[in-house]
Amino acid sequence: MCYNLSEVIQVNLKLKEKFLTDEKGHKEAVVLDVRTYEELLEDLEDLVIIADRKQEKTIPWGEVKRKLKK
Repeated sequence: MCYNLSEVIQVNLKLKEKFLTDEKGHKEAVVLDVRTYEELLEDLEDLVIIADRKQEKTIPWGEVKRKLKK
């Protein structure tokens, strides 16, 4: 049986199902609404920034306080 992909996605989003399966029930694809997808991309970007920043030198709190008082 062949379905229109757009119809399958709309039905799955309405049913809150998250996976498309093959004839044997094996998960083949994930279905996300655009908002959730964009949130995941934003989270991924944040994690990349965090990983990059972990390599940066830190500044002791006392030094930060002294600089802020000036």
